[in-house]
Amino acid sequence: MDVYNKSMCRTREMLVDIFQEYPDEIEHTYIPSCVVLMRCAGCCNDEALECVPTETKNVTMEVIQVKQRVSQHNFQLSFTEHRKCECR
Repeated sequence: MDVYNKSMCRTREMLVDIFQEYPDEIEHTYIPSCVVLMRCAGCCNDEALECVPTETKNVTMEVIQVKQRVSQHNFQLSFTEHRKCECR
């Protein structure tokens, strides 16, 4: 049952690319380029169902924003973290 428990639909710590969350920010580089967020992932007992968030919250993280290697400064970005998941 350990395999089942580890693979079931639930929140998990995942690395998320900042550009995946902010695709329009291509003129900037961010350090780090990815952040750790809790996101829904895992398997559902029915292949027709998908592991999706049922409760989320916004979190703010400080990263370094670099613009064309000329300037850099600390910058706060908001991300959506998943709190609860369900197969739907």
